[in-house]
Amino acid sequence: MQSHPGKNRAVSLLSGGLDSSTMLALVLSKGYEVTALSFDYGQRHKKELESARKIADYYKVEHRIMKLDLRTIGGSALTDQIEVPDAPIDQIGKEIPMTYVPARNTILLSIALGLAEVIKADRIFIGANHLDYSGYPDCRPEYFESINKTFKLATKVGVEGGDIKVEAPLLKFTKADIVRIADELKVPLELTWSCYKGGEKACGTCDSCKLRLKGFMEAGIEDPIPYEHYPDFYVKNRKDKLVR
Repeated sequence: MQSHPGKNRAVSLLSGGLDSSTMLALVLSKGYEVTALSFDYGQRHKKELESARKIADYYKVEHRIMKLDLRTIGGSALTDQIEVPDAPIDQIGKEIPMTYVPARNTILLSIALGLAEVIKADRIFIGANHLDYSGYPDCRPEYFESINKTFKLATKVGVEGGDIKVEAPLLKFTKADIVRIADELKVPLELTWSCYKGGEKACGTCDSCKLRLKGFMEAGIEDPIPYEHYPDFYVKNRKDKLVR
């Protein structure tokens, strides 16, 4: 007898950031029964896990946190003793930055695949974004096309005629688009965390903070989280709306 994943059941990767939280709201709006999956992988910005817990609790979804230590591999400003870069906004995405964690999405999606098989989910959702992003190779459309082919071959479900697909519904949206979607879906953005540094306030200098602020600025919506510093491009364009 063939085993097939259950309809409308999904694993949604939840980092606690803007993209993954918006994606969770979007997936829930489409009627999926969701298990949110977060990772404690030794990241510098472990504070994001607090946000993931709060977001999962807000939406009342099952939430699992998987612990693994990518510091053993290192090689990234997020998992090693490497300074988080402070690149000008117009240079972000031009080359692969030091915040790239080697093979992270492949590792995390593979674990999500195992969970999806066990709970009989037919979708894995990831909040990757390819337009306003830092240039990570594992956030490109061709990456997701390839990994879906691999996952089809790699699972009992796939061999038996079923399918577990990875989908990145925000892949071709700008950050401003994502902010607008979040606003429409009433995502509790004040609970999210995007900064690569784990301070009390978001730093405002790392790639992730700059891209997030750029998105809010272009969407014409105020970012509800506090920042230690506001980048020049934001100050020049939103001076009258800065959080005091």
